[in-house]
Amino acid sequence: MTATCVILDIGGVLEITPETGWVQRWEERLELPPGTVHERMHDVWQAGSVGSISEREVHKQVAARLGLNAPQVEAFMADIWTEYLGTPNEELIAYVRGLQGKCRLGILSNSFVGARERETALYHFDELVEQIVYSHEIGIEKPDPRAFEAVCASLGVQPESCLFIDDFAVNVEAAQAAGMQAHLFEDNARTITRIAAHLDSRPRVAEGALLG
Repeated sequence: MTATCVILDIGGVLEITPETGWVQRWEERLELPPGTVHERMHDVWQAGSVGSISEREVHKQVAARLGLNAPQVEAFMADIWTEYLGTPNEELIAYVRGLQGKCRLGILSNSFVGARERETALYHFDELVEQIVYSHEIGIEKPDPRAFEAVCASLGVQPESCLFIDDFAVNVEAAQAAGMQAHLFEDNARTITRIAAHLDSRPRVAEGALLG
């Protein structure tokens, strides 16, 4: 029998990540017009999300493009990581922990260079699931279908046996197009109910492919 699998996103699902206003604060501090930080840093952010740039180079580019000294760069990056890492979604994490040994468990996350080390230290996601696939490590971001292929390959499972959970509809739709069942995360209660339904209907792999 094909192994039943649950695959989750991190930011906005396993982590609660509200906007902290760090961009606006830095633009005000540096007397820059709104939108300037992301405009100047866009290609660096993109490179970091697919791992084509190192953390050291990110820091160098922040300094050069925003005119920051070393302590300012450290403070700037600390503000980014504070928003990026958010706080743990304790209820959902506890539920997923209770699934260990009952189904295959994985994570598929659009990420940024340095995320694995920080999230492992803070949240121990490496102990929660069997495999974590980060975009900055495979060079591919959701909703690219190759991202979903990569996480299935890492777990050794078939897409149709998987329930994928994400807080962005475009990624949910891409997972369904890749042959997975998928659920749009809106709150813990509905997500936990959907996971339970997936596990309770293991023989009926195709049923529920359009639910959630």
